[in-house]
Amino acid sequence: MSAPESPAVAEPGDGIRPAGPAGDGSAAPDLTIGVDVGGTKVLAGVVTPDGEVVATARRETPAADVGKTLQLIVEVIAELTKTHRVRAVGIGAAGWIDETRSRVHFAPNLAWRNEPLRERVSSEVGLPVVVENDANAAAWAEFRFGSAREAGDSMALFTVGTGIGGGLVLGGELWRGAHGMAAEMGHARVVPGGRLCGCGRMGCLEQYASGSALVREARERAQADPETARRLLELAGGQVEAINGPLVTQAAREGDPAARAAFAEVGRWLGSGMADIVQLLDVEVVVVGGGVVEAGELLLAPARAAFVDQLAARSSLPVAPVVAAQMGNLAGVVGAADLARR
Repeated sequence: MSAPESPAVAEPGDGIRPAGPAGDGSAAPDLTIGVDVGGTKVLAGVVTPDGEVVATARRETPAADVGKTLQLIVEVIAELTKTHRVRAVGIGAAGWIDETRSRVHFAPNLAWRNEPLRERVSSEVGLPVVVENDANAAAWAEFRFGSAREAGDSMALFTVGTGIGGGLVLGGELWRGAHGMAAEMGHARVVPGGRLCGCGRMGCLEQYASGSALVREARERAQADPETARRLLELAGGQVEAINGPLVTQAAREGDPAARAAFAEVGRWLGSGMADIVQLLDVEVVVVGGGVVEAGELLLAPARAAFVDQLAARSSLPVAPVVAAQMGNLAGVVGAADLARR
């Protein structure tokens, strides 16, 4: 596959698209493609201006192979453009993206290192391409079409999965910072000298309020007091090391004290981190997304309680509501596509 370093960005009308939705030259709606690239999957979708996904294509990510990952991104775009005429592509990538929205500086779960992703993809598909951090793309989707669509002009997103990501909208625009790396919510330090984080710092929020932290907390409680974790250990076949996130959620829903206590602890830390962001930026709404939010109020209730408690000094002043994300697994696709349209 040809992949020159710095080709000119293609203009509409070039490349692999058919002339119309069926290749017949008819007028096409204002469609764009969003591609969500993570450590396990490449998911692409054709998205309307209203945020509706009208077609999707998916591949498994060969995370250690840069060339193969690029090839699969091109494949899903080509598959979708066979039947839909689009004018741009947005790529949401799990990594640090430069301020020009073109290059992936570093991706912790992919082999990209200083990768000129926009130029490589654009040269292959003949379409304008924008690259964005995946959590930023999800935040934009929630702001435009999801839980924060009535928020006015500001919101903060916390994505709680294996780690913690985030996104900010301020003044009605995605806030990316001077170097494209703003809103790394999970890497705010909450415990000086605390647990070592994968980013190299100690005491980051991610070490206390993520899905990984939930599993660690549940395992420690089960090890220390098996009686309070009876149902959790039953689900794990009696093996502490077999405890994972879905099992903690199931056990908590069934009333297991240790599992519920693990959620309470993680929620407390998450609420504290959200309070710090609101104190600093005074956003209109805080949205919680990511895989762990599927646990619903098991996570959100203690997070809201800690959030309000941390902001008690504001007394009768307005406090941002904390709500669950609505866009689900398609948030990155929808957000990336809408950013490409803009």
